[in-house]
Amino acid sequence: MSFSKGNEGANGGLSSAAISMDNYGATDETNTLTSDYLDEDEEGVPIEFGPRLVNDDPGTYFNDGRRKIDFVIVYEEEKLSEKQQQKKEREERERVEKNLPPGPEEDEDAQHREWRKKYISNLLRAGLEIEEDVAEGDTKIITYYKLHAPWTVLAFYAEELNFRAPLQLNTGPAADIPGEEDAHTNPSSNWSARMLRKLRIPNIMSNTVPNKPLDFFTCSFKRSKIKKFLGSDNKATFFTNSDRTRVVNEILQSSTYGKRRRAEIGIDRLLEEDIFQAAYPLHDGTEELPKGNLVSDEDLNKRQILNKYWARWGCWYKYQPLDHIREYFGEKIGIYFAWLGFYTGWLLPASVVGLLVFLYGLATMGTNVPAQEICNSGGEFKMCPQCDPDIGCPYWNLSDTCMQSEIAYLFDNAGTLFFAVFMSFWAVSFLEYWKRKQASLAHHWDVMDFEEDEERPRPQFAAKAPMMEKNPITGIMEPYFPEDIRKKRWLTGVGIMCGMVVLVLIFMVGVIMYRILIDIPLSQNAILKSESQSIASMSSAVVNLILIMVLGQVYQTLAGILNDWEMHRTQTEYEDNLTFKVFIFQFMNFFSSIFYIAFFKGKFVGYPGNYTMIFGLRNEECSNGGCLVELAQQLLVIMVGKQIINNCQEVAIPKLKQFILRWKMRGSLGNRESKRWEADYQLVPNDGLFEEYLEMVIQFGFITVFVAAFPLAPLFALLNNWIEIRLDGSKYVSEVRRSVADRAQDIGIWYDILEFIANLAVMSNAFLIAFTSEFLSRVMYQYKYDFHLHGYTNFTLSYAPNGTTSEPCRYKDFRDDEGNHTKVYYQLLAIKLAFVILFEHFVFGIGRFIDFAVPDVPESLEVKIKRESYLAKQALQEIQADKL
Repeated sequence: MSFSKGNEGANGGLSSAAISMDNYGATDETNTLTSDYLDEDEEGVPIEFGPRLVNDDPGTYFNDGRRKIDFVIVYEEEKLSEKQQQKKEREERERVEKNLPPGPEEDEDAQHREWRKKYISNLLRAGLEIEEDVAEGDTKIITYYKLHAPWTVLAFYAEELNFRAPLQLNTGPAADIPGEEDAHTNPSSNWSARMLRKLRIPNIMSNTVPNKPLDFFTCSFKRSKIKKFLGSDNKATFFTNSDRTRVVNEILQSSTYGKRRRAEIGIDRLLEEDIFQAAYPLHDGTEELPKGNLVSDEDLNKRQILNKYWARWGCWYKYQPLDHIREYFGEKIGIYFAWLGFYTGWLLPASVVGLLVFLYGLATMGTNVPAQEICNSGGEFKMCPQCDPDIGCPYWNLSDTCMQSEIAYLFDNAGTLFFAVFMSFWAVSFLEYWKRKQASLAHHWDVMDFEEDEERPRPQFAAKAPMMEKNPITGIMEPYFPEDIRKKRWLTGVGIMCGMVVLVLIFMVGVIMYRILIDIPLSQNAILKSESQSIASMSSAVVNLILIMVLGQVYQTLAGILNDWEMHRTQTEYEDNLTFKVFIFQFMNFFSSIFYIAFFKGKFVGYPGNYTMIFGLRNEECSNGGCLVELAQQLLVIMVGKQIINNCQEVAIPKLKQFILRWKMRGSLGNRESKRWEADYQLVPNDGLFEEYLEMVIQFGFITVFVAAFPLAPLFALLNNWIEIRLDGSKYVSEVRRSVADRAQDIGIWYDILEFIANLAVMSNAFLIAFTSEFLSRVMYQYKYDFHLHGYTNFTLSYAPNGTTSEPCRYKDFRDDEGNHTKVYYQLLAIKLAFVILFEHFVFGIGRFIDFAVPDVPESLEVKIKRESYLAKQALQEIQADKL
C-alpha cells in the first residue's frame, strides 16, 4: 500500500501526495486483512478499480484515475504572513534558548498535531489508502485527506456489519407502473397507478427513471460464499458507493487517535474538538446536466439523475424515484422521503373531501335560517355591552353581526360532523397502511431484520464521562456516567421543560390581554365596532405566531443544552430524548392558544351582574360569529404562516451558509475550477432529518386535531408538501454535503408520536363538535321545536337579570331571569356528553377493526420473505456440500 509522492500542482497552491503506511510509523505487516479475492487484469491493474462511466467525475477518484474516493477528511490551519512566520520562529528560538516550557497554545497545537498523525496512521493500519491534497488560500491552508477502501477491507467489514448481498434477481409480477420491467417490483407499486391503469386513464404522474436499481433476493454477505453472489465476478461494482461509505465511516468511528481508555476514539469527537473541520463522502459528481445531448440519460451520474427526475421543480407532479434516493442517500433518508410522499399522497383525498365540505357550506349559505333571522332582525335583539359600560362600551344590535353569522356557517354546518368522522378514520387508516408500505420498503431495501448492534458511546459522552467501566456485553472498558446522577439531571430537565411550558401559558395570557385591550377601543368606534372582535382576533393571531416562532427557537437551543447535560450514552438515546423534549414543548407552543379558543374561550364568561374578571377586566367572549370562526382564523394564520416562514428559511439559510464557506475558502482555488472534494466542502453540512420530521408532525397535528373547524387545512398542507418535497430534494442533491448512507427500517419514534396525535384528534374533534360548534344545539331545536330552525336565534338568547343593566338586553346562554341555568341547558349538556362518548367509541371501534383487518405485512410480501429464506438456506447447503 505504499505509493510514491505525486506531482505538485502550481494552480492555486494545490499539492498532492499519496500517503504510505511507512510515512506514519506503520508497516504493511500490521494490516491483518489479506487480498484473498483481489484479481488483476492483463496489465496488472487490480480489477477492483474498474473502468469509469462515460460521465463519471474524475474528481471522485485518486490521481491515478482508478481508485474511488470513498470519504474525505478536511483539516484547516491559519496561513501566516511572512512577518508572522518570522515572529513565530523568533519566539520559538528564544523559548529554546531560555529553556522555557511551551505555552498553553503551543502545547495544545502540538497535541492536536500528534492526534492527527496517530489517527491517520491508524486509518492506514485498518487498511484504508489515503491521498493528500493541500490548497493554500488567502488566509487558510486546507488539507484534504482522500480515503479509499480496497476490496479486502470492504469484504471484511461487509461481513462484520451484516451487509446483504444479492443471490438471485427477483423476477416476480411486473410492477404496476407502466414502462417498468418485471424485475422492478413491489414498493414502486402504488394505489393511484393501479387505479388509473384499471380505469385506462393515462398516468401523468408516471416517472420512468433510467438505471433503476434491480430487486434481488438477498442474504447476509459471507466471504466464504463469494462465488454464490450475483456480480461477484466484478468486484469494482459489487459494493455500491453507499456500502463503501458505510464501511469507511465504521473505520473512522472506531479508530483511535489517543488512548482508548480515555475514549479518544472516532472522527465525531475529532470534529467536536475542532481537530478536523469536516468529514464527508463525496457526491458522485456535479448535479448540473451536460450541455447538449452528448451524454444519454443512462450515462448520467446518479446525482444528475436525481436532479433531473426528482429534485427540480418541473417534477412536482411526478412519483418520487424512491429506489434511486435510497441507493444514493441510504435507507434512513429514503424512508423519510417515502413517508413524506406517502403522506402527501394521502392528503389528496382528504383535501378533496375538505374542499367539498367547504363548498357545500358556501353553496348552502343562503339556506341558513339562523343567519337570515339575525340579518333581518333589525333592532329586535338588543344585546348587552361586551365590556363594562363605565368605560364606554355601548349596547348593540345582533343584526350588526350579519356577515359574521353567514361566515360562521362555512365552518359550522352539517358537513362538519361528517368531515370530523372522515378525518378520524383517515388518520387511523393512513397509519395502518403506512405500516404496510414501510414493511414492503424495509424488505425491498434489505433492512427488515435490521437492528442496531450494541451502540458505541457518543463522542460527547465519551469526552465528558467521569469514569470508565466494563461493558457487560462486549467486555470492553468504556466511559461511564452514574445512573443515579443521570436520573436526577433528567428530572431537572423535565422541571425546566415544565417551566418553559408555563412560560408559553404566560405568553398566551398576555395575548389574551392584548386581544381584550385592543377590542375595547375598537368596539367604541362607530365604524369598526361591528368588526372589532375580528380585527382583534386576527392581529392577536399574528402576534401569537411571532411569539411561537421565537419561543420555538429559544427552546430548541435550550433542549439541546439540557440533552447534552443529561449525558445520554448512545446516539439513539440522545435523539429519542431530544425528540421527546422538543415535541412536547413545540406541541404546547403551537397548540395552547388553539386549545384555549376551542375549549375555554367564552365558556366561563358569567352573565350580566356576575361576570368573571381577569386582572380587573371581564373575561373575553367568543366573537360574534362564534368561537369556531376564531379557531379557523387562528389555524389559518399559525399553520400557513409557519409553513411560509419555514420554506423561506429552507431556501435562505443554506445559501447564506454556502456564502460563508466560500468566503472562508477565497483564494484557495486560484484560477482553476474546484475539484470535487473542494466543491463538496463548500456545501452546507447535513443537519439530519430531525427538523424535517418535526415540521411534518406538527402539520399532521394541524390537519387532524382541529380539522372540524378548518376543512381547508388538508388542502393547505398538500400544497405545502408539494413544495416541501422539492425543497428538500433540491437541498439534499445540490446544497448539502452527502451524508453517510445510514440504515433504518422505519421512521422510529415519530410513528408513536403520530399515533398519539391521531388518538388525540378523535377526542378533540368530538369535544369540538359537542361544545364549540352549535351543531348539537341546532339538532336539539329541530327535534323539539322546528325542523327548519325558525326561532332558533331567540331560543339561544337569555334576558339579563333585572337590575343588572340600565336597559333590558339579551346575551347568549341558557339562563332564567335570576341567572340560573335552565332545564334546556342540562338537557343539551347531557346530549353533548353522550355524543362525545358515542363518537369516541364508534371511531376507536372502527379504528381497531381496521387495525385487525389490515395486516401489517402484505401477503405477497410474506411469500417473498419465505422465498428469500429458502434461497439463502439452499446456498448455504451447496457451500457445505462443496466442502464435503
